[in-house]
Amino acid sequence: MTKKKKSSNLMRIIHRYLGFFLSGIMAVYAISGVLLIFRETPFLKQEKNIVKTIAPNLSGEDLGKELHLRKFKAEREEGDVVFFKEGTYNKKTGATDYTTTSLPFIVEKMNHLHKAKTGEPLFFLNVFFGLSLLFFVISTFWMFTPKTTIFKKGMYFTVGGIVLTIIMLFL
Repeated sequence: MTKKKKSSNLMRIIHRYLGFFLSGIMAVYAISGVLLIFRETPFLKQEKNIVKTIAPNLSGEDLGKELHLRKFKAEREEGDVVFFKEGTYNKKTGATDYTTTSLPFIVEKMNHLHKAKTGEPLFFLNVFFGLSLLFFVISTFWMFTPKTTIFKKGMYFTVGGIVLTIIMLFL
């Protein structure tokens, strides 16, 4: 067997088994990626009413931080009560009553996997997955001999994918 044939076979074998190994995580990334597109909509979100007492006399910015509400903005104040989009806060007593929305547990976990940051253990899985996908891209070009019709047609599809990506980036 020639050296070129050996490297081609090795690439095919690694490509095949790495693909099988990563098929579950690819499905999770695909599903969570699609669901993340709808993150600014109420799609799949469940409302939860929260009543609790927090520190009194908080400023608007501190109140938003304490309640963990993104894009928090106090709308108006009437006496000791601060009204905001999600609910109310009594400055004197610290009593709050507000509504939040969250995704179902499993969807939230999938999204967290998709968006893991450097300080988290999932970071290593994301790096491994990203490098594996890059390997898939590169190893694809070892699947067929460059002189074959399949490889030549594949190059047209590759150029098409690159052009489409560039167009979508600038829309």
